[in-house]
Amino acid sequence: MKIVAETLMLDELKQMAAATFGNMIKAVVDIDRELIAVDAELHSDLEALLLENGSKQKSLWGINLYPEIQGEDFIEFDSMINMRPSQGNRSRGIDNVEILKKIVEVVVKRVKK
Repeated sequence: MKIVAETLMLDELKQMAAATFGNMIKAVVDIDRELIAVDAELHSDLEALLLENGSKQKSLWGINLYPEIQGEDFIEFDSMINMRPSQGNRSRGIDNVEILKKIVEVVVKRVKK
């Protein structure tokens, strides 16, 4: 597991994916601190890592990254940790458009080709 506070090269992401799920890597984004935790079997493990390092629960959102795909399908917004009725998110996806946009901004900022 790794917290990305600077940049993560797409090639490194591809290597991580190949070592775990093949074509996909799980990630958790801290939308307030603009961090991404990557490289675990479960989103909850990445969530715990970020919480241990000062992140707030309300700021953490689970995604999947597909390093071999470009465009919109590079990011999949699907994780059990996203189910938060108390925050108005009743699905495994991201129901709030502003949060979704912020996640994309953080991913674009941190993952480079």
